[in-house]
Amino acid sequence: MAGLVADLLTEIEATCRTYEPEPGRTTLVADWAPEGTDMSRPVLMLHGHSDVVPADASDWTVPPFSGEIRDDCLWGRGAIDMKGFLAMVLSAMRARHRRGEVPSRPVRFILFADEEASGTLGSSWLGPHHPEVFDGVTEAISEIGGFSVTTPQGRRGYVVQAAEKGLWWFRMTATGLAGHGSMRNPDNAVARICAAVDRIVAHRWPDLHHPVQEAFLDSYSRLWGVDVDHDDLEGSLAGLGPLSRMVGAASSQMVTPTVLSAGYKVNVIPTAASAELDARFVPGHDEEMIAQIKDLAGPGITFETIAYRPSVEAPFDGPVVDAIRSAIDAEDPGAMVLPFLNSAGTDAKGFARLPDGRTIRCYGCTPLKLPEDFDFISLYHGVDERVPLDSLAFGARVVDHILEEA
Repeated sequence: MAGLVADLLTEIEATCRTYEPEPGRTTLVADWAPEGTDMSRPVLMLHGHSDVVPADASDWTVPPFSGEIRDDCLWGRGAIDMKGFLAMVLSAMRARHRRGEVPSRPVRFILFADEEASGTLGSSWLGPHHPEVFDGVTEAISEIGGFSVTTPQGRRGYVVQAAEKGLWWFRMTATGLAGHGSMRNPDNAVARICAAVDRIVAHRWPDLHHPVQEAFLDSYSRLWGVDVDHDDLEGSLAGLGPLSRMVGAASSQMVTPTVLSAGYKVNVIPTAASAELDARFVPGHDEEMIAQIKDLAGPGITFETIAYRPSVEAPFDGPVVDAIRSAIDAEDPGAMVLPFLNSAGTDAKGFARLPDGRTIRCYGCTPLKLPEDFDFISLYHGVDERVPLDSLAFGARVVDHILEEA
């Protein structure tokens, strides 16, 4: 995929280079500044990732890697996450080249590897090992955000990511006394790890009232005419449809058990048992979350970090934000732009704060004007992932405006 995209960019005289920490994990970096570009201005970075999560073809209506067009949608794994945005950017850049038009400032397009594995061999590797790749960059645009939601009055709002939670993927291990399953064993590693997981999952994490989250909830309350109940946040946000789950998860810390490992035979009590958990923390609250998890787990539990990625947040102002607002208004007059706190994560974690102290303002705007009844959020990593063709065309036009105005 990196080779295909490099060919498309070379055709418009972009300068391409690749980085490969391991065979098959290729990140493409391309600089596009055709003659006439204002080289005195900072570089605008547009980025995305080439990898996708797996798909079981037996679950799908169409072959998941076919790119089939059906019912006015493009179907396939990655249509939303996130080949759609890559196509918008490439389409807009190539169209400007054909028209003989230049961007408002230099553009750096980065196609990262490995985002679906937390960016270990992609953005989280490139930032520390090749910080020079980000020289001159002050602002960046990628996923997640830019898609529309419709108010009860029929007015559209486009949610744009201004902050995202950090993540700590970790493994807990309990050890105990091995023995026969037919006898009592008060030192059972399986029982100990299950009890630790249960205490963590049962913990009620407080609402941390992050400013971006509160601003979004205030806008929602006003536009949807709903009093937000922080004790039943997802219920209050029902007007957002499936997006309520993502927004609801952004108000507090979140810890989810995902993997359990223990034993090798049903009548043998094993020496050790482990659990892997996915913890997401609100910006600025990582240390207190980790300390709380360890306290809840109790004595005799050891911890191993699988991956740690920082949170990201940026002021919602400046040239890029102004360009996003203007671009969306040009293609959907009267629509609103609503900054939000993303409960998941993006490649921005790898470079928003570089080892040398530089910071880059990172925003999530994959612009999609969606039908009101289109269950967009459920299709992330879901079966029958697809995106309306009209939405892709809308997004390409919005990206073209951003290249013109940012």
